[in-house]
Amino acid sequence: METTGKNFVTVEKSTTSKIDQIDFDNLSFGSVFTDHMLVCNYKNGAWEAPQVVPYGPLTLDPSAKIFHYGQSIFEGMKAYKDTEEKVWLFRPLDNHKRLNISAKRLAIPEIPEEFFMKGLKTLLKTDENWIPKQDGSSLYIRPFIFASGQGFHASPADEYKFMICLAPSGAYFSGKVKVLIEEKYSRSANGGVGYAKAGGNYAGQFYPTQLAVEKGYNQVIWTDDNTHEYIEEAGAMNIFIRINDTLITGPTSDRILDGITRKSILEIAKDQNINVEVRKITVSEVVEAAKNGSLKEMFGAGTAAVISPIATFGYKGTDYDLPELPESYASSLKKLITDIQYNRSEDKFGWRFEA
Repeated sequence: METTGKNFVTVEKSTTSKIDQIDFDNLSFGSVFTDHMLVCNYKNGAWEAPQVVPYGPLTLDPSAKIFHYGQSIFEGMKAYKDTEEKVWLFRPLDNHKRLNISAKRLAIPEIPEEFFMKGLKTLLKTDENWIPKQDGSSLYIRPFIFASGQGFHASPADEYKFMICLAPSGAYFSGKVKVLIEEKYSRSANGGVGYAKAGGNYAGQFYPTQLAVEKGYNQVIWTDDNTHEYIEEAGAMNIFIRINDTLITGPTSDRILDGITRKSILEIAKDQNINVEVRKITVSEVVEAAKNGSLKEMFGAGTAAVISPIATFGYKGTDYDLPELPESYASSLKKLITDIQYNRSEDKFGWRFEA
């Protein structure tokens, strides 16, 4: 076992590597994994020291509470390599903060910042050669915590695992995205866990999304749980709507995730003197804007895709096509964000973090 000097994170190197088997020019999203992973156990009321170990399967008791009561949360991040081989993260402390917000909501012990950041940096250093250099590619980072403690009693577990796994990935979405505005199912409700990155939030989305796919759409636009009158999220992403030259997104709430890409878009848009409104927006307003020509753009925003433009939305049996703009907010904002992430431009916001 090799230690990392003053860093309390221990490293057990894999005896073999599968990196030579990977085609880095043709990476699908989140399906190829690096040689190592971070594991940190919570036992006897405290988090133990993190360990970087060879990537591989876990052994869990069938009574582990993750299987029965769904105590599971995660984050999504990326690492980028610039032309000088330096490795960068984008707002990692925001991810740590949001992970702990999710942990608190699901009665999971919060992970200390030192464990999160030192564990992540050690893992990235160990698997640094896995970070793609191809344009548009990056190393996707998945921190997660789940209940490993045993028992069928419906109560929080007494043991947990915090882990980080890495996946070199290409673009998340390609091509035009066609979405269906949901009229029946809800992603989350007031007082619920919609603002947390809980695994169950996403499991509950799969069935309505599957129904939309069967109708010829790629994703669902979620509406509020009570009236289905208000636009809330786009699939697993926050949503932005441009009417004329105003960029609109809904306020965060119990139902809407406080997306890090969302926050970044809002700050960059204001810096670019784009008129921004954070307010509730109704489905009827969007439909009317599509009919009168004032609806210019709709796009999803999240870590995986950064920005995913929407080409068409469907509602009550009618499809509405959005115009193809030569200079869209989506393309310009995505470039401004990714230039910061890949260290291609000045970072006046202080978001870039050298790993």
